[in-house]
Amino acid sequence: MESRKRPDPRPNDTTIIARLPRAPVVISVSIPAEVPAPVRAVAVVSAAPSASRAALPAAVMPTRATFVLTFSTGQRVSVQGSGLIGRKPLAQPDEIFDELIRVADADRSVSKTHLEFGQHDGEFWVSDRVSGNGTVIRRPGETAEALEPGRRYVLPRGTRVEIADQSFSIS
Repeated sequence: MESRKRPDPRPNDTTIIARLPRAPVVISVSIPAEVPAPVRAVAVVSAAPSASRAALPAAVMPTRATFVLTFSTGQRVSVQGSGLIGRKPLAQPDEIFDELIRVADADRSVSKTHLEFGQHDGEFWVSDRVSGNGTVIRRPGETAEALEPGRRYVLPRGTRVEIADQSFSIS
C-alpha cells in the first residue's frame, strides 16, 4: 500500500531565504549657495566592527555592564554585549553578535535561535526571535509575562527568563 502523505513544503527554521533585490534609491537634495562653517568635532567614533574599543577615549566608550546568566541546565555565562540563545543559535548574514550561547535541550523545546539579548545604557534586554514555544519573563515581585516576538523587554537583575522547558536567571 502506498502512502498518500505529501512532504511538508514549508522550510524549517534553518533555511535561509535570499532577500529580494532592491532597486537603488536615489535621493536628490538641493545644496544652498552658502554653506555654514563646519562645527569642530570633539570625538569621532567609527561604527566599523573592526574598530578597537581600546582606542576610544573613556568619555566615548559605551556603557557595558557585566551580566551573569545562570541556566536551569547548570551552565553559567557572563555576558557584556549582545547575543543569541538557542539550541544551535545562528546569526543572519547581516547580523553581528558578541555571544552565541548554546542551551543543552534533549527534548528540543528550545528553538535553534530562540532569544536575542543585548544592552542599552547598561540595562539588559531580551527579544523573542519568533520561537516555536515562546518566552516568558518573571520579574521580581511581578506576575509572569509572555513576550511578544520581535519586541525588546528591559529586565532587572533577578529576573527569570523561561525559554520553553529551560530557563535562566539574570544577575
